[in-house]
Amino acid sequence: MGLSQKIEAILFWKAEPVSVKKLAALLSADIGSVKAGLQELETALAGRGLSLVQTDDEVMIGTAKECSALIEQLAKDELTHDLGKAGLETLSIVLYQGPISRVDIDYIRGVNSQFILRSLLIRGLVERVDNPADARSFLYKPTLALLSHMGISKISDLPESDAVKRDIEAFKRSSAAQTEAPMDPSATIGE
Repeated sequence: MGLSQKIEAILFWKAEPVSVKKLAALLSADIGSVKAGLQELETALAGRGLSLVQTDDEVMIGTAKECSALIEQLAKDELTHDLGKAGLETLSIVLYQGPISRVDIDYIRGVNSQFILRSLLIRGLVERVDNPADARSFLYKPTLALLSHMGISKISDLPESDAVKRDIEAFKRSSAAQTEAPMDPSATIGE
């Protein structure tokens, strides 16, 4: 597999801007080779639905400008739909627990929240920030626009904020205690 295909895979997987320097480090290649690979990828994507979006030092895969009207209509359609129960549930978790990782949101909800978070990000209700404890993940927190829309000036103004946070902490402690409890050796599978 060529360098341009590897670059394409990384950019697709990351789904966000990546510096040329970071690509070079990830691919154990020099910057000149990475730039040549980017040029090759740009040529390969010409006339397709995707394009290479570049600044002086960052690059990402985006939609081709010829598809902008279609993508704009799809985004409008998505934004006009109600959030639904899953969206409101996820938004509540981010409001009361944010900044919070997707893994923790998934754990609390018991299901994958990737697409719900994407919808909330597109709507500008939550934002993704770097996780200082783990550079490989992000944290999600409510946006100022959401707080403004809700008519509150800070998170502590949320209804029953302190009580909800205490309940969530109690839930976390009881869940942790249950997972740490030793299994009963006399119990057998199938009983």
